[in-house]
Amino acid sequence: MEQAKRAGAGIVKAAHDTFWGGYAGYFQDPDRHLWEVVWNPGLEVRD
Repeated sequence: MEQAKRAGAGIVKAAHDTFWGGYAGYFQDPDRHLWEVVWNPGLEVRD
């Protein structure tokens, strides 16, 4: 989120705790596209 902000994005909703135990936040890039950034401690990423 901080990197997006430094690149000119607007923070729509700061990263916050979620009911499922992770974090989520929202920003809008300079072209006005909305993005969601999520961290889920229960998600296992496999190659």
